[in-house]
Amino acid sequence: MANAVKTVSMIAKEATMILENSLVAAKLIHRGYDEEYGRNPNGYKVGSTISIRKPTDFTVRDGAVASSQDVVEGSTTIVVNKQKGIDFQFTSQELALDMNQLSERVIKPAMVQLANQIDRDIMALYAAVPSWVGTPGQLVNSYADFAKAPERLDEFAVPQDERSALLSPADNWGMLGSQTALYIQNAANGAYRNGSLGMIGGVDTYMAQNVPTHTVGVATGTPLVNGASQTSTYASVKDTYTQSLVTDGWTNSTTGILKAGDVFTIANVFAVNPVTKATLPFLRQFVVTADVDSGATTGPATLTISPPIITSGAFQTVSAAPADNAAITVLGTGGTGYRQNMVFHKNAFAMVTVPMEAPQGAVNVSRQSYKGINVRVVPFYDGTNDISKWRLDVLYGTKAIDPRLATRLSGTA
Repeated sequence: MANAVKTVSMIAKEATMILENSLVAAKLIHRGYDEEYGRNPNGYKVGSTISIRKPTDFTVRDGAVASSQDVVEGSTTIVVNKQKGIDFQFTSQELALDMNQLSERVIKPAMVQLANQIDRDIMALYAAVPSWVGTPGQLVNSYADFAKAPERLDEFAVPQDERSALLSPADNWGMLGSQTALYIQNAANGAYRNGSLGMIGGVDTYMAQNVPTHTVGVATGTPLVNGASQTSTYASVKDTYTQSLVTDGWTNSTTGILKAGDVFTIANVFAVNPVTKATLPFLRQFVVTADVDSGATTGPATLTISPPIITSGAFQTVSAAPADNAAITVLGTGGTGYRQNMVFHKNAFAMVTVPMEAPQGAVNVSRQSYKGINVRVVPFYDGTNDISKWRLDVLYGTKAIDPRLATRLSGTA
């Protein structure tokens, strides 16, 4: 019995370390909640909710007269609802192998697959990001193309440390090709000999096969804002950071005039610097947070959008409220798919992995943690066929906790 317990623990530890080492996107985002919520000795169930406070903001007083401001803190939640696992089996002969052989033949391939799934879940958070620079469908193949992303982050006062980029293979190799012609020795060598981009403009840059493709909704017609003064106050949206926007002019479609993740602008509604509130020289972009159908021949549709339209105060998001019949422009061509490269600050997204409950009746369960990654291994035996079966599970949640700190990136024509 002691040897069986030791074997389960060893396999769980080895799997946890390989899984952590195989992750890409998960290492680039905020993981500070792992330690806080990894202390529950009984573990967590699927669907457990973790609450997170969102930072407050203020305006600067001009002059000597005090002007007190309320401290308004929003909150959001991460639901640990993603239970993913790998199930495998060993014969008694395979279990007799040393750990290095077992790891190389079975554990490592399984953990690479699991790491890819976790990274896909993280990169799917692009759909919450309203900012998108470049021209959809164009390859990122020059420094000027790439620089549009950190430039946009700078305009939005995003901290310049801990920035990362995830590029699709095509965009990564497009950028690599542009770097080989540089006269910067180390950069050219890294690009030409190693296929490595490394740090570009203060952004730690990675290639990821799991960069998702977003397909724009039908998005046809002449969409307009339907009704003036559609604005919000931060107090009313501080937890969701969304609002409804009534629109019309769409071509009737019950197959989705817009899809969650679609980005659009409104005529004469400009972005503002979140610190100074100064109007910026580009239109504010909004993201649709849920699929939308027009549902009628005249094409009206109520969109759920982020960020909310806030025209003044500490949490101001836009230069002015949209006018009635202001034109709406959707980014990209309806029905077309575009790779979603992202450049982001670490705190734009969060992931938390938590220890799972040990199931009642299970024997020799091992729960291991390594650098915040929690893995549960449960063995069970098929006596008829002399096969040891194993299930390995992870439980985690992901969230775009501050999408303002990220932007999507396409190249330019």
